[in-house]
Amino acid sequence: MNKWLKTALLVLAMCHISAAAAGPKDTPITIGVNNWAENIAVANLWKVLLTQRGYTVNLQPGDKAIIYSGVAQGKLDLTFEVWLPSADAAPYDNVKARVEKIGPWFDKAQLGLAVPDYVKIDSVDQLNDQAAQFMHDGHATIFGIESGSGLMKLTAKAKTDYSLNYSVLASSEAAMLLQLARAEQGHEPIVVTLWNPHWVWAKYPMHYLKDPKGTFGAPDAIYCIAASHFSHDYPDPSRWLHQWKMDDQTLGSLMDDIRTGGEATPEKGVAVWIGKNRSLVAQWFK
Repeated sequence: MNKWLKTALLVLAMCHISAAAAGPKDTPITIGVNNWAENIAVANLWKVLLTQRGYTVNLQPGDKAIIYSGVAQGKLDLTFEVWLPSADAAPYDNVKARVEKIGPWFDKAQLGLAVPDYVKIDSVDQLNDQAAQFMHDGHATIFGIESGSGLMKLTAKAKTDYSLNYSVLASSEAAMLLQLARAEQGHEPIVVTLWNPHWVWAKYPMHYLKDPKGTFGAPDAIYCIAASHFSHDYPDPSRWLHQWKMDDQTLGSLMDDIRTGGEATPEKGVAVWIGKNRSLVAQWFK
C-alpha cells in the first residue's frame, strides 16, 4: 500500500477515535437558575453532583419565563423550578411542546398568603376587616416577590377574587424576607406571599391563610424541564434526574446547610449536606 495512503488512513482512523472519545462530558451542562432559595439549593446540589462525576456545569441566573424560553430554544439544558399544574401553567404551556418534563422531584409544593402565628386571622377573606393592622406607607399592603412570578399573578387574582383593598408590593424574595424578619423582630403584623418548600417555615412560626375561593389552587408538584436534546446527549444525567426525589425534610435541611455554610458559597453547604445524606444520594445514581 502506498505510504501516503497508509498515512491518510491512519489520520482518518485517529480522527474517528478522537470523535468517539469525545462525549457529553466534553460539553458543559448549563442550568438556568431563578432567585428562589430552593432553586438555588438544588441547582448547586446538581452542579456539585455532576461535577463529581466528570461533567462541567454552568449556572445561568434569570427570571423564570426567560429561563423556560432558553431551555425551549436549547440555549439552556435544564431548569428545576416548574410548578404544575397551577403556578407555572401559563409559561410552561408556552414551551411544553419543545422541552422534556422530568419528575416531579418534589411532589407537594404549596403557595399562598401567609402571616406570623401571632397575627390572629386565618383566612384571606378576613383581610379587609383587618386592613388597619397591615398598613405600609399609608396603604394596607401585601409584601410580594418578583412581579413576573406565578405566585404574584395568583396574588393579583386573589386581590380581585376577594375584592382586597390592598396594595401588592412587588420586590424580590430577599426584600420580602427582610420585611418579614423586621416584622417578626418587632412582633408586628405582616402578610406576605410565600411558598413551601422554604427554610422560612423552620425559622418563624407562621401559617397560610385559608383560601376558600381556591384562587391559589391545590398544592403543586415541582418538575424539571430539559432541552429536547438533553436525554439523547446526556443519557446518564437524564436517568439520574428521573430517579431524583426530595421532600420537605431533605430539601429543608439542604437549604439550611447552605445558609449555615454561607449563601455566597452554596457549594460548601451542599458538600456538608451530601456528606450527611449519602444513602439518599446513592438512590438517585443507581
